[in-house]
Amino acid sequence: MKSKSIHTFHIPVMGLAYTIDSPIRVAAYGISSVISITDDELIEKMRAFYSEKVSIPYQEISQKFHDYRAERITHYLNLVDTIVNDKFEKFKTELSESKSALENYISMLPNKSDIKNGLQRFLDEGDVLKGTIKSYLEEHLVPGAIDVNIMTKVDKDNFDGKEQLPVEFNDAHASLRGFAKSNLSSSVVLSAGMNPRLYSYFENFKDFFPDANNQLKKKIILKVSDYRSALIQGNFLAKKGLWVSEYRIESGLNCGGHAFATDGYLMGPILEEFKAKKEQLIQSAHELLVKALTQKEMPIPSAPLELKITAQGGVGTAEEHEFLLNQYQVDIVGWGSPFLLVPEATSVDQTTRDLLANAKESDFYLSNISPLGVPFNSVKGTSNEHWKQKRIDENKAGSSCPKRLLALSKEYDDQGLCTASKKYQDIKIEELDHLKEDLTLEEYAKRRNKITEKSCLCVGLVNASYLENDIKIKGQQQGVVICPGPNLAYFGHEISLLDMVKHIYGNANVMTDPSRPNVFVKELKMYVEYLNNEISSFTNELTAGQIKKWNSFKNNLLEGIEYYQNLFATTNFFAQEKNEIKAQIEHYKQDLMTVLIPKLELV
Repeated sequence: MKSKSIHTFHIPVMGLAYTIDSPIRVAAYGISSVISITDDELIEKMRAFYSEKVSIPYQEISQKFHDYRAERITHYLNLVDTIVNDKFEKFKTELSESKSALENYISMLPNKSDIKNGLQRFLDEGDVLKGTIKSYLEEHLVPGAIDVNIMTKVDKDNFDGKEQLPVEFNDAHASLRGFAKSNLSSSVVLSAGMNPRLYSYFENFKDFFPDANNQLKKKIILKVSDYRSALIQGNFLAKKGLWVSEYRIESGLNCGGHAFATDGYLMGPILEEFKAKKEQLIQSAHELLVKALTQKEMPIPSAPLELKITAQGGVGTAEEHEFLLNQYQVDIVGWGSPFLLVPEATSVDQTTRDLLANAKESDFYLSNISPLGVPFNSVKGTSNEHWKQKRIDENKAGSSCPKRLLALSKEYDDQGLCTASKKYQDIKIEELDHLKEDLTLEEYAKRRNKITEKSCLCVGLVNASYLENDIKIKGQQQGVVICPGPNLAYFGHEISLLDMVKHIYGNANVMTDPSRPNVFVKELKMYVEYLNNEISSFTNELTAGQIKKWNSFKNNLLEGIEYYQNLFATTNFFAQEKNEIKAQIEHYKQDLMTVLIPKLELV
């Protein structure tokens, strides 16, 4: 059975808190979105906030509870589900009773939508019975999905005093258990790579296995950057009787949050490979799934289960949206960062939203502020920058680390330290000071900055939501960290939900910078700059393996450029800017040719 979806876009997870309540805001309109379930403290505060808002009794789940992390997540997701279903029922009633509400909703639907055509007929026919419209809505409308996200590597061991707790109490494991025990029938999006131990833990929950009717109550979505990764991870799960229902392909660099760069593989060729090999992906996993379910003596699907391919990262125009759906036959396109400017969709304080609205192309950059050691998309001028620099200037660098979600380094402590913490940075600075006499002032400053530039993401990424909702912020002042993709540079003002959705479907234009490059061109530019920067900033001892990696990266980019040259020579899309796109691709090809990869010198 094909799952119903009213829209051809979804809102991906953004940070820890920017989409923490997005389903409450948008699911009634059929728009799917993703909640991060990493921070149980934030989740508990949001449960208290919404319980009061909708007058539902609230009882705190404190850290004294045995399984508090999972319990907090389960209870919040159940509350979100209750609120969404209530809003959805009221919305259907409103549509059946109000002509203007129906007109507004019709203008929000995809142009080629059967539902849009059906509702338009009711309007055109005039005096239609409310009951007739209501029954049509009951049959055809579904709320957007309340999906959740788990970063697989944010799976810290936890302790009771000095005694390590069993693995199921690790952060990501507890998050998964919280979702698995909830009432939701939706999906968990796994990002940041493979965690075999966590993947195996899925086997403990029957909702992830197909029932006798070939249905999955809870589904698995993998966020991947290439086909090979999808095949390996999908087959690993299939051998356990677990089906991946969607591969969510995200641009390595042209996205928000952490940037997991590929080895020079570009978005277009990656999507082309998924399109060409989708059936292979399905059959390979299906055969392994059948074998595993047979051994487990569980229901076996009579045919392969549904598999969606979706894409996200840097999409900004209706034509690009339609192009991805048409050219690569993807099922859904993810629109992330532009929704940070939509107050009806995301949780952002006004000061930060204004900062984003006014930020120019040069204000968006890849930073090294993440304690995970992965490049992190940032924007200049955040309050976090201010407070972090103030502590550095006062020789008090580092965070008090109250949440410890990223306390993953065991270099100095078996229970883990976060590289953004004061404790960790004090040790590192002391070590550096012992080497001071052997370093130039410039080298010393460079190394010290590498230690102190890390930001406390656990606090910084949730403060915007606390500020928006007037929830008290306790502890050390961290300000706001926000992680928009560079595509946001071309959207320069606050946007209503209706206008944003109209923009996606080509019925309005909310973009303020007409000079925005094509989504594929922008990504290519970023990859050429990334390679150049990797080589120019490399300070370790040069090895044959490193040189081989850079050469492979460059060759993959050149192959991607050749693919784009053929693609834009033949596609019927982008007719008006096709010549400009071709010229830009050629320009970045020439830039790439000037990138010199070092050679090993024989001594």
